[in-house]
Amino acid sequence: MLAVAVIVLVTDIISKLVIVATLSDRTPVRLLGGFLTLRVTRNPGAAFSIGPSLTVVFAVIAVGVIVFILRTSRRIQSLAWAVTLGLLLGGATGNLIDRLFRYPGPFRGYVVDWIQIPHWPVFNVADSCIVCGGVLAVFLAVRGVRIDASAAGRPANQPQAGEPEVGAPPEPPAGEPGGEPGGQATPGVPGSQEQRGGGGA
Repeated sequence: MLAVAVIVLVTDIISKLVIVATLSDRTPVRLLGGFLTLRVTRNPGAAFSIGPSLTVVFAVIAVGVIVFILRTSRRIQSLAWAVTLGLLLGGATGNLIDRLFRYPGPFRGYVVDWIQIPHWPVFNVADSCIVCGGVLAVFLAVRGVRIDASAAGRPANQPQAGEPEVGAPPEPPAGEPGGEPGGQATPGVPGSQEQRGGGGA
């Protein structure tokens, strides 16, 4: 999870630094026949420029999300959930850094958005990862995949049908006392089929 979060965070920070340094004083750059436009915008609201009047509230929410994910990470045993929470953690941290260190001040800073596609608000790498992580979380929840990798309705340490219980003694092989009936008896054991009455001819 942390590896995914670090990759997302580093990518988001570097992309914002490069875009701000190269496009702040330039006209937007149109690519792919106008489908993709690169432009610098300052967003005081949530992802995709939503709620510009609630900058401090969104910053506090981001802190809460980060703390929750870090506390939940101790129970992660599912690779899919590790990737999902890593996307959410990296995205939330990337935008939170903008709110802490950019103009006009801590917890009120504007988030740098720079990716624009038709009929969609301008966004950044962190926004994309937050949305992808949210979609994956819903998908995994619908499929019944849990963070601790247990199946729905079954504790993580409870074996599935046909599996031996953890810590249970192994079953004795056929033919030994306590094994399956019909096996060959052990020589030298009273009552075995090999030990028969009196010897001597």
